[in-house]
Amino acid sequence: MAKYTESKCRLCRREGAKLFLKGERCYKAGVCAFERRPVAPGAHGAGRKKVSEYGLQLREKQKCKRIYGVLEGQFRDYYEKADRMKGITGDNMLSLLERRLDNVIFRMGVGASRAQARQLVTHGHFTVNGRPVNIASYCVKPGDVIAVKENKKDNKYFAEIKQMKVGNMPKWLEFDPEKLEGKIIANPAREDIDSNIAEHMLSLIHISEPTRRTPIS
Repeated sequence: MAKYTESKCRLCRREGAKLFLKGERCYKAGVCAFERRPVAPGAHGAGRKKVSEYGLQLREKQKCKRIYGVLEGQFRDYYEKADRMKGITGDNMLSLLERRLDNVIFRMGVGASRAQARQLVTHGHFTVNGRPVNIASYCVKPGDVIAVKENKKDNKYFAEIKQMKVGNMPKWLEFDPEKLEGKIIANPAREDIDSNIAEHMLSLIHISEPTRRTPIS
């Protein structure tokens, strides 16, 4: 599986926004690389010219991909699925991305970042409705119960999770740290998603973009 191995802080600088890709580091003042140097990486990052309308749309798409950690082909598949659903395509797409299992683990506070949550999922620490699932892109639905496996609950990492206090949990999700168990209450609506994404641009970029699956940076 393809994996980005370079500095994640460069992605924030390239998109001109904090994407919160490195967990606690992103919230510490004076530590975040984007706060220290909020310009695009590279020798000419600080002197880039005005971006075209297409460039703005492309950057919005790239930002969305990088926040949720999906590849170009996966992103296109999500778009096509969202386009077939009733309602606004951009809102449907964000809802599908939010319902990824790795994102749900992150939203529950079990993972400090989506990357860490993805690693926990792929290492087989969770069950969905009692059945083990190790696919990060698994799409949950209302009524699903996500829990840490019984034989993993004594792990030092999860023992610390039991002591944590539940913070600002999304309205569509609930989590009991003592039981290490969460439940999907409803599908996430656009107002429940705090990601700084202009979802109306996600559909515009596909109209003008060539039909190919090679990544565009």
